[in-house]
Amino acid sequence: MGEPRGEWYGGDVDRWHLPSIAASGKREPRVLLSRPEYRAVLIDLNAGDELGDHRLHESALVDVVAGTVSLEMDGQEVECAAGTLLSFAPGETRSLRALEPSRILMLLSPWPGEGHFPAGEDADPGRMPAQAKAKSPPLGT
Repeated sequence: MGEPRGEWYGGDVDRWHLPSIAASGKREPRVLLSRPEYRAVLIDLNAGDELGDHRLHESALVDVVAGTVSLEMDGQEVECAAGTLLSFAPGETRSLRALEPSRILMLLSPWPGEGHFPAGEDADPGRMPAQAKAKSPPLGT
């Protein structure tokens, strides 16, 4: 998880420096934070990796942290370089393809969206996949 809460200023904040989180070398989503209001997921993509046609139950903000990705939606394709912020409504179909090694941050809200988990599956918004946690560097680095 991020920095421990309150150790550096006394408030209720988590902190990550996204470029400093070590790359996994594979397309493995890492959940940084999960609350009922939103979930933050960091994904590293190698050149050519795709998040093929997919549809989420949540609203999504996608920040291209590093690299360049191609977004395809409704038969249209656009290149998105680092610094690009994308917004998607729940249920929209899109695909992303990395044109070079890239890192994206996805913010999904609310978490989980209605229908995200099958009936009977644990839908606890705070549930964190063990393999998905990413740690941040100490403050000042």
